[in-house]
Amino acid sequence: MKKFFKFGCLGFIALIVLIIIIAVASGGDDTSEDNNKSTNQTAKETQENKTEEKEEAKEEEDVPSEYKSALEKAESYAETMNMSKSAISEQLTSEYGEKFSTEAAEYAMSKLEYDWKENALKKAESYSEDMHLSKQGIYDQLISEQGEKFTADEAQYAIDNLKADFNENALAKAKSYQESMSMSPEAIRDQLTSEHGEKFTQEEANYAIENLD
Repeated sequence: MKKFFKFGCLGFIALIVLIIIIAVASGGDDTSEDNNKSTNQTAKETQENKTEEKEEAKEEEDVPSEYKSALEKAESYAETMNMSKSAISEQLTSEYGEKFSTEAAEYAMSKLEYDWKENALKKAESYSEDMHLSKQGIYDQLISEQGEKFTADEAQYAIDNLKADFNENALAKAKSYQESMSMSPEAIRDQLTSEHGEKFTQEEANYAIENLD
């Protein structure tokens, strides 16, 4: 009976060990299978990337030289002159501008990626620093069809983020009117606040007049 019990225990232990080995082996197969799947997926993605790169390179080769030149011009206008998207597009096809074909200009604008809000802000800073315009005057110039042709959203972003002292801008304008046109203080005040003039606020105009020499 003791021998049988001893044998039975050993057999039971052996069975458990066997089950563990089978389980480990099965787990190893799953891991190996997962690794193979991961490797195959990576290889597939790499191949797809290479295919896309080849297609892009081929498309680039097929682009007419005029189209490439139009894109280079568009990038130059955006980077060096801070122009709006609409203004650049018109400049590319203008008889008084670059005279590119409509198709070349459309290609250039479709490929041109730029932060137009930042361009609007840079233009606004230029109008404030160089021309001493009022806040409303700058906004109107940014969205004007005869001006910069930025969108209303782009212009508003520029105004919201513009750091300028409009009291000092009004004073600079007032001095200019006084020195170049010999205008009276009251006439200058009216010009500063006029909707057809400088469009400064009444407070800004008052500051300017009070600080004239």
